[in-house]
Amino acid sequence: MDHEGLHGLPIINNYLDGTQGGAVDSVSGMHFRDSKRKVDYVLAYHYRKRLAQHQHGASSPEPMNRAGSMTVVSNGETRKGRLKLQPDSGQHIPQELLGAQVIELGPLETLEEEKRLQREEYERNLVAAGLEIEKDAENKSQGLSFVRIHAPWQVLSREAELHKIKMPTKKMYEIKEEGGILKKLNKIWCKLTEPLQPQVPQENTKMKSLSYPFSREKIYLYNIRDKDTFFDNATRSRIVHEILKRTSTKARNSMGINTLIANNVYDAAYPLHDGEYEGQNDDMNERKLLYQEWARYGVFYKFQPIDLIRKYFGEKIGLYFAWLGLYTEFLIPSSVVGIFVFLYGCITIESDIPSKEMCDQRNAFTMCPLCDKFCDYWNLSSACATARASHLFDNPATVFFSIFMALWATMFLEQWKRLQMRLSYFWDLTGLEEEEEHPRPEYETKLLQKKLKNKNTTTEDPNEDEKDKLTWNDRIPGYAANCGLILFMIMLTFSAVFGVIVYRITTAAALSFSTHETTRSNVRVTVTATAVIINLVVILILDEIYGAVAKWLTEIEVPKTEKAFEERLILKAFLLKFVNSYAPIFYVAFFKGRFVGRPGHYVYVFDGYRMEECAPGGCLMELCIQLSIIMLGKQLIQNNLFEIGIPKLKKLFRKLKDGRTEPKEMNTNQSKDPQQWDLDYSLEPFTGLTPEYMEMIIQFGFVTLFVASFPLAPLFALLNNIIEVRLDAKKFVTELRRPDTVRAKDIGIWYNILSGIGKLSVIINAFVIAVTSDFIPRLMYQYAYSQNGTMHGFINHTLSYFNVSHLKAGTQPENSPFAQDVLFCRFKDYREPPWSPNQYEFSKQYWAVLSARLAFVILFQNLVMFLSVLVDWMIPDIPKDISEQIKKEKSVLVDFFLKEEHEKLKLIESFITRDKHKQKSGTKDQKSRAASFCQFDRSQKGSVASFSSQHTEV
Repeated sequence: MDHEGLHGLPIINNYLDGTQGGAVDSVSGMHFRDSKRKVDYVLAYHYRKRLAQHQHGASSPEPMNRAGSMTVVSNGETRKGRLKLQPDSGQHIPQELLGAQVIELGPLETLEEEKRLQREEYERNLVAAGLEIEKDAENKSQGLSFVRIHAPWQVLSREAELHKIKMPTKKMYEIKEEGGILKKLNKIWCKLTEPLQPQVPQENTKMKSLSYPFSREKIYLYNIRDKDTFFDNATRSRIVHEILKRTSTKARNSMGINTLIANNVYDAAYPLHDGEYEGQNDDMNERKLLYQEWARYGVFYKFQPIDLIRKYFGEKIGLYFAWLGLYTEFLIPSSVVGIFVFLYGCITIESDIPSKEMCDQRNAFTMCPLCDKFCDYWNLSSACATARASHLFDNPATVFFSIFMALWATMFLEQWKRLQMRLSYFWDLTGLEEEEEHPRPEYETKLLQKKLKNKNTTTEDPNEDEKDKLTWNDRIPGYAANCGLILFMIMLTFSAVFGVIVYRITTAAALSFSTHETTRSNVRVTVTATAVIINLVVILILDEIYGAVAKWLTEIEVPKTEKAFEERLILKAFLLKFVNSYAPIFYVAFFKGRFVGRPGHYVYVFDGYRMEECAPGGCLMELCIQLSIIMLGKQLIQNNLFEIGIPKLKKLFRKLKDGRTEPKEMNTNQSKDPQQWDLDYSLEPFTGLTPEYMEMIIQFGFVTLFVASFPLAPLFALLNNIIEVRLDAKKFVTELRRPDTVRAKDIGIWYNILSGIGKLSVIINAFVIAVTSDFIPRLMYQYAYSQNGTMHGFINHTLSYFNVSHLKAGTQPENSPFAQDVLFCRFKDYREPPWSPNQYEFSKQYWAVLSARLAFVILFQNLVMFLSVLVDWMIPDIPKDISEQIKKEKSVLVDFFLKEEHEKLKLIESFITRDKHKQKSGTKDQKSRAASFCQFDRSQKGSVASFSSQHTEV
């Protein structure tokens, strides 16, 4: 017999009496046994029972309970704390407990018993809060059990009023469309994009229901056709989740379901999906519709059904996919412009004079050795391929593209603010207030420990309020650990970058010793390619480590609410991942080749290894290679393979784990077909949107920060995001449990991070063009030093002379076939020649070019910032039609309330007129009834007056 039925406690409405052998018979797997009440939420837990043999002739029927270690066991069920039996009081003792064996439980059984008691108390409190519960019978010695929860109308209406949930009223009003040329363009656009629209039920865009926070007193205002369907599934589950979060248990002073899950009392709590997403015979549901029209790679060309996504998953997830969709759309024009910039480089490569001069065999520029002793003098024309490739990315169009991308980032953020405001209006998020969040379980535990510690101390604390919250002093150890560990992690990243630098230097030196001519000629290509791959692997490994470290650091800070926890986690994870992803790129862009020294006076590391130099064509080509491989590698491996593979591995691991813990017993209570709560439990739990946003924000950095070196970055980002949208959609629809719906009016701290990256990109691109590329030296030569105003002679102008007799002893090339013929070698720098009085000092050209570089940075930055501010000013944050609609909605709301009030007054007046007529011709009995009605009427008028005053304020 089930123990709930045994004790007869009115805790759970479980429909198991007399039907324990029956299967759970539910029409759709979404309802209670009666097939009427909808399952709004599910709690899952693992249980263990202790089986014991009866011993007859026990000395005492009274169970002993010594500090929670003694319990009565009867029919294989523990009864700890369930009944307080006192034989002397004449209390009835159940027959099955007579002769029960009194045994001592071990620590594991005691813990299981404590969890069972907490579950019973919690479920009893849920029923007291008005929820209805259905439980599975615990037939096996151990296994998985589900608690199904249904919220009746009384609870839904009460909570909707408490949380001020906006619901549609009877009033519909017309949405004013933009007229003129915009209306015609909009119609043309709709016709052109008709094949791209998802085949989902479209809401009427010309009419909108007037929404108002739900109120039970004003229930006549709302369009309630059926109480069972008035609140949709997402709203119902959200209401139940709010009750679950605030319902407490006395044990361990735990508050809410999150604490119970943290203490392993329950394994999981989740709302149900709307059914299966596959299958032809089943009825259509929103989940299946989302899968067919959104979460498949076959519909990659279609727009996203944002309204349906919001309806099913809630506003927070809806805003993420709306943002991702807009970002992907904005990548289309930037990709097109990037392709044109790249094609411009390809077209003009043949007419580029500097690369022609470098490739001309007749220009015998004898270059100084690239390493000491083992490297020979070499001809600059051997670097012809590198020079030609550099022109593809280092040309005048790159400057235009950098300005374009800075304005693109501003336009994107402005357009997102407008779209966000439009969605807020149509999703009834305008005026959404920040709700007070419940404290996190970890915060409650820490606070409880503090209170216990204060109770044990004899000294009285003068600040009584500080006992009810964690102060700065309580968090000092966590903050200290945060600062120390974050600095350590950043230094670890720099160490990894330095390690790769050392690898490049030593490998280049080792390959230079090789006797094979092919190996020596391809040293630079080999070292660059292998070093970038090593960089990528290190970045991927450290990214996973940093994600875990950021979470641990945030946990030891003990933030009070989930929102505070999420924001702090985002900032730490972004800081660490930003440094990790971009540190190697920053090194190549701004530091590589800057501290080499000059022939005869090189800078050495590890006593004998020279610092690495840029390629003859400049460092921009290496920056392009570094950026492209890291960006593409992260997108392909981390964003796609990891995102697909890791959830599948986790699911397999959990299946194996559950298979080991589940006993091989036949469960007669299970149906042949698994129910929806069983199917959803096997899915992965939803852990938040932070990883989804993070990978897109890092990609946004790749697209904007160093776009001057890699114009094709937006194109590769676009190709990735077309897959990413469907990958995320498929994950949410098919692989994750249904998330709790969360109302949010914006994307939060992510917007500030995006805005910061956009502003930083202006500065970085200015320095990339000025410092890393040859754009400024070319301009300076053409307009200041060229004799005929062309680029002829530019290569010779940028190369300095060095007298080979000034090389340090022991560093001259060994066995050089033409060393005796070389008197001077050339190196790339602006320095005085050996025959100058100030030999090898920086020349006037160096200082002139440096001044031009700094002037360009200042000019570029101010110009782009000014244009960005101008764009920001020209584009209003709130679309004009939406601001007008919001004003119109307020006036419509007042008119609607006044009309409803007028109709109510007319109804009361008709009652009064009819009652007066009856008073004239009626008996005394009728007169007394009329008097009582008049008294009622006066009270009603008072309530109507208060009603009117309330809505005049609105």
